Amino acid sequence: MKKFYLILSFLLIFLSSFAQKISYRELRDIPYSSSKDNYAQERCKLDIYYPENKKNCPTVVWFHGGGLTSGSKSIPGKLKNAGMVVVAVNYRLLPNVSIDTCLDDAATAVAWTFREVEKYGGSQKKIFVSGHSAGGYLTAMIGLDKKWLGKCQVDADSIAGLIPFSGQVISHFSYRKMNGIDNLQPTIDEYAPLFHVRKDASPLVLITGDRNLELFGRYEENAYMWRMMKLVGHVETYLYEIGGHGHGPMGEPAFYILRQHIKRILGQSQDCL
Repeated sequence: MKKFYLILSFLLIFLSSFAQKISYRELRDIPYSSSKDNYAQERCKLDIYYPENKKNCPTVVWFHGGGLTSGSKSIPGKLKNAGMVVVAVNYRLLPNVSIDTCLDDAATAVAWTFREVEKYGGSQKKIFVSGHSAGGYLTAMIGLDKKWLGKCQVDADSIAGLIPFSGQVISHFSYRKMNGIDNLQPTIDEYAPLFHVRKDASPLVLITGDRNLELFGRYEENAYMWRMMKLVGHVETYLYEIGGHGHGPMGEPAFYILRQHIKRILGQSQDCL
């Protein structure tokens, strides 16, 4: 009988712990840059969404799309109530600044996350970077070209995973336009993630929409990136094409792939997913 009550007690404790509801809080417009530039003070802000009663949770730094010329931060609905910390970032936009400034802002926001995330229930060892379209481009660039995060004293390879949604991996079309290069003139220079393929990068998950519905050659350039990463010996590069979905709509189903890869990279036993 004592054994029965002991087992019952343990069971009740387990069920009580399992049933504990995670509560979430969102803080908005946190400055992440020390720049005194008026435009930086306007744009270099982030929102953070986090579980108040959990620790050591995965974190996703999310960069919005908009062709590097428009757009604004928001916490993706598909990442809410998922036991994760989410950091949504604004950055300065072309043509008001150079592309170097866009990349510096992205890197500075990720560096802020490494410094601050444990205050919000996250872990420095579980930081993933993602974003859609222009946000995917920023994700790939700062994760593959180590100089951007290096300026912030952060090793890009300490990112747990890079998961760009329909990101440009040749030189970005808005950057090319500023330099008089046509949208349909492919360019691969130092501002192309494809220029920085290397075997020792963080895990890379490339996701695009249907090749026949995507912008320009977005699937094909990501497929080439996948192939080149494999050829240089990067084992953890993955490529997904979401059939029937164009550039914008592919974002919704892509979040499922993102969450599955976070689980895979961190291990299926993660409490916070």
